[in-house]
Amino acid sequence: QVQLVESGGGLVQAGDSLRLSCAASGRTFSPYAMGWFRQAPGKEREFVTRITWNAGNTYYRDSVKGRFTISGDNAKNTVYLQMNSLEPYDTAVYYCAYYPDSIPRSWGRGTQVTVSS
Repeated sequence: QVQLVESGGGLVQAGDSLRLSCAASGRTFSPYAMGWFRQAPGKEREFVTRITWNAGNTYYRDSVKGRFTISGDNAKNTVYLQMNSLEPYDTAVYYCAYYPDSIPRSWGRGTQVTVSS
């Protein structure tokens, strides 16, 4: 079983930056990919970005392209999300996701990101 722990959320102003981290642990940790999702109040959880663990290929939802960057550290089993030029519509709980194959199978508990205008 894989455990994921997110950190780095907080309250910032529009235009600021945040860096989220997700530390993974577990004897079965062998990712095809790692990713980030988010869920705003009253809305469904939505895909933000993912990175294939060995090849390093990245994918982003359109609204974050050019502002967010996902990266991974194999040695630390950690995935990061650098978020720049944050906007109020980025406010959400951000969840780390573990993909043992093409589907996310494990989730962290989430970290709150709040962007004020």
